[in-house]
Amino acid sequence: MRLALLDLLAELGTATATEVSARLNESPANCSWHLRQLARYGYVEEAGTGPGRTRRWRLVLESRRIEGMTAELERALDAVHDVQLDRQAWTIRTWRAGRHDEPPAWAEASLESDCWTWLTAEEAAEFQAAYLQLLDEHILPRSQRAHAPDRPAGSRPVRVLTWFFPTDRPPHDAGG
Repeated sequence: MRLALLDLLAELGTATATEVSARLNESPANCSWHLRQLARYGYVEEAGTGPGRTRRWRLVLESRRIEGMTAELERALDAVHDVQLDRQAWTIRTWRAGRHDEPPAWAEASLESDCWTWLTAEEAAEFQAAYLQLLDEHILPRSQRAHAPDRPAGSRPVRVLTWFFPTDRPPHDAGG
């Protein structure tokens, strides 16, 4: 539920519990409770109020690192990542199923990539740094548009998914 709320706020920019409840087929009270929990941990924040006690919510756009991992926290994060992976696979399948109905400009601007190479750990770290720099320059500044009512004409929410990992187990004497 909370991951669905985060995805929906990324798409909509701001929304009330009532608005997201209609999209998620959940009760407004349940959505409101989950939004308050997400706010408690800094994932969403209030984006102003409307008539009466109506609260608008928006996504907090920042990356997070967790320090001091315990085995229990690692298992919990693995479970969350498994759910996220399932959601990401569903998102890709949904896109692929409907991509032929997209305007040609959007179909051509989209990317699916699967490549192989051989890297050392140091080269992989260089690639990661270059990729994160690319995100900092091109993706993260545009993420702020989620909060702005003046998005460029024709803009749509775009999801960037990346996996980058070794595909084999290293020999015991390979060192890192």
